[in-house]
This record gives sequence, C-alpha cells and structure tokens, in this order.
Amino acid sequence: MAGPLAVAGDVVVDALPYFDQGYDAPGVREAAAALVEEETRRYRPTKNYLSYLPTPDYSAFETEIMRNEFERLAARQPMELLSMKRYELPAPSSGQKNDITAWQESVNNSMAQLEHQAVRIENLELMSQHGSNAWKVYNEKQIQDLNWLRKNDQLAAGSKLREMESNWVALVSKNYEIERAIVQLEGEIKKMKQQQGDENKENIRQDF
Repeated sequence: MAGPLAVAGDVVVDALPYFDQGYDAPGVREAAAALVEEETRRYRPTKNYLSYLPTPDYSAFETEIMRNEFERLAARQPMELLSMKRYELPAPSSGQKNDITAWQESVNNSMAQLEHQAVRIENLELMSQHGSNAWKVYNEKQIQDLNWLRKNDQLAAGSKLREMESNWVALVSKNYEIERAIVQLEGEIKKMKQQQGDENKENIRQDF
C-alpha cells in the first residue's frame, strides 16, 4: 500500500485505492487515526475561526417575491391559496344565453386554456429531457465514467509498478550474486597468491 509523500510542506497522495491491498490489515486503521489526530493537534481553531471574514449579506440574492414570503413567514400569516379562476371555463350566464358575443368570449377563453395546457405539456416534456433529473442522470453517468477511467488508470499503473518492483528485486538479487561471486573470486585469488608466495619461499630455501 502506497503512502503519502511530503513535498515542500505539502502532502502529495500517491495511493492507488483501486489497486493497493492491505487496507484491512491490522494496524492500518490505527495508523490512519494517528495521522488524523496529529493533524487535529496542529489545527487548533479559535471559537470563531471565520471571524476574519466580512459579515455575510444573507439578503444579497433575495428577490422581491422571496422577501415578501420571508415577511409572511415572520408574521406567521397563512400562505395565499393558488387562484384557479384563470383555469375556469364558465359558460355565459342565463341572461346571456342568446348573446353571440358572450359565447364568443367563452370560446376564446376555452381556446386560450387549451393552448395554455398544450404549452404546459411541452414544458413538461422539455423538463423530462433537459430538467434537473436529466442533469442528475447525466452527472451520475459522467461520475461513473470518471471512476471507471480512474480505476483503469490505477490498475494499469499498479501493474506497471508491480512489474518494475519485480525487475528491481531481480536486479538486486543478481547484484548480490555478482558481489558474492566477486568475493569468492577475490578469496581464491588471495589464496592462489598465498600459495605462490609459499612456493617461492620454498624454492629460495632449496637454492640455499
């Protein structure tokens, strides 16, 4: 499992959570808790650690409708009920049964209501395609694709790291074998030189 690297006071995380193993090993959770505890000791906020910021203006984004609604809530007044009068289709009164103008106004009203309902249907269809739910689905798809790409990248990087680690182990082992062979050869050379020196001494004694 990879660990964090401290570079110029900043922490660069080099972990590969999709590849690393050993998160459930004994002591890992305790080590993480110790790191959090150390960070907590270094960060000692005051009673109001946002005191250096200016006083927030909570009314900066309020509209007239919002202000009126907040005032209504503060006064504990009931909400004004939605008027359905504009959606009614009244027929001409009994005294206007034979009035063509009254019937024409009633027909015009019904046509306007029909067109209004058609526009509402179109808006609902547009919302189903481009509304907040569609945007949420799109974001979820993007997040899923991003996580999948991150997983593939981490698995590929992990395989490369494992291959490089295996090569490193092989090279270290080979270097160790070479060093051992060198020590052995040096010992044999030293032994041969010693034997040759002993033979030279024996020859000198024989000459005398």
